[in-house]
Amino acid sequence: MRVMAIDYGDAHTGVAISDLTCQLAGYTETVHSRKQEKVAARLKELIDEYEVTELVLGYPKNMDGTAGPRAELAAAFGQTLEEAYGLPVSLWDERRTTIDAHNILLAAGKNGKQRKKNVDAVAAALILEGFLTLKKRGTPLL
Repeated sequence: MRVMAIDYGDAHTGVAISDLTCQLAGYTETVHSRKQEKVAARLKELIDEYEVTELVLGYPKNMDGTAGPRAELAAAFGQTLEEAYGLPVSLWDERRTTIDAHNILLAAGKNGKQRKKNVDAVAAALILEGFLTLKKRGTPLL
């Protein structure tokens, strides 16, 4: 069993896939495309290659907890993935993941260009880490 986390964005989508034990991220990449169809096609390739059984999608709520246009876009993409691939999709509150990802990369000594190239994959790994931790604790998802 593997879980795939997705940090869906306008031009870059971060992906992180758990190891077989669902303990940590075993694979990450960034899909560089503005076209939803291309992103979905690459996700399908990864789902098949890694035998993913569950998806968790970053749900970018506003800082006050409300769902704005970005969150609605993510929810619609999640519905598309669920219908197309028949896998359960959980929405994950991703507030601050991109900021945290930038800070992690900065602390690792990455320059601006390197951070931009990797930030979405790191954000997806943070989403995956939080989701797997919650599942291990047996805490119900919202």
